[in-house]
Amino acid sequence: MQKELTTPGPLLNEQGELCEAGFARSLIKQYDRRAIRAAAHRIKEWDYYLIMNDRWGVALTIDDNSYMGLLGFSLLDFSRPWERTVNIIFPFPGGKTGFPASSAAGDVAVRRKDADFCFKVLPDGTRRLTAWVKNFLDRKPVTAEFTLTDTPQDSMVIVTPFAEDKKAFYYNQKINCMRAAGRVEWDGQVIEFDPAETFATLDWGRGVWTYKNTWYWGSGNGLVNGRPFGFNIGYGFGDTGAASENMLFYDGVAHKLDRLTFGIPQKDGRDDFMSPWRFTSSDGRFEMAFTPVLDRASCTDIGIICSDQHQVFGRFTGTAVLDDGTRLEIRDLLGFAEKVYNKW
Repeated sequence: MQKELTTPGPLLNEQGELCEAGFARSLIKQYDRRAIRAAAHRIKEWDYYLIMNDRWGVALTIDDNSYMGLLGFSLLDFSRPWERTVNIIFPFPGGKTGFPASSAAGDVAVRRKDADFCFKVLPDGTRRLTAWVKNFLDRKPVTAEFTLTDTPQDSMVIVTPFAEDKKAFYYNQKINCMRAAGRVEWDGQVIEFDPAETFATLDWGRGVWTYKNTWYWGSGNGLVNGRPFGFNIGYGFGDTGAASENMLFYDGVAHKLDRLTFGIPQKDGRDDFMSPWRFTSSDGRFEMAFTPVLDRASCTDIGIICSDQHQVFGRFTGTAVLDDGTRLEIRDLLGFAEKVYNKW
């Protein structure tokens, strides 16, 4: 079952429970933090941007987990391969970060003594991202500035409940295939990003999460037959009985997929992230081989709080089928697939 939400209205009812679960192509339901009736420390809000071309990747995160805030900066070089991630953690933001209720308007900014991040949405829909981290590597700072344009008409939006807690939910939007222009300066090097070959993805998340969960998420952008193509795939947490988050994007239009499986290879009973993966869908519309290039792995475990992440970047090759049956041949499209386990 893939239930599409088409009627505008509030996300939550007076009891703080979801009015409807399902998927949409825009933020049709109105998020209001004040309508949440769950414990304040369970509320989590974030904006995560990933900018990539065939050589370089940059990930920028502003995260408010109520009891903990985070500013994240990742620089990735797929040619070596190499990556560096710095997370600036600060205590008890409690929602004061000021995330807007929609991805379509509003700004979010956090300034610390060792980092300064600002994400703006201008009246014409253009997005401006700036970030600075004081000690990125070897006590040297890094700065980034990007302008994102050409936001497509459709995005992936999903409203996910949790069966074990009626006041828990995840409201999520993924915007693929935005054009990105900008630069990163680090260690005397200036890395330029050309919008003709650079795409950006936004992961916009608002919700009340349960304590322990695992998610699988994958995404990629590029040109297929000269037109922007992207995809969002994932599963693993919450009750997805109403809809999955699996979707293709081609020339600005979304094409809904059914269920999908991440075929992570195993070695000695454990995930072997750097061996080739396979992806298969229940409707036969997303069949891909995935060749890993780089595993951005990190694990923070302090007992009651744990985050074990493997964000694996690589190349997708296979077929994707649009709603009208058009079959796209995908060759070496750069993207990522991840498995993340959290106790938070």
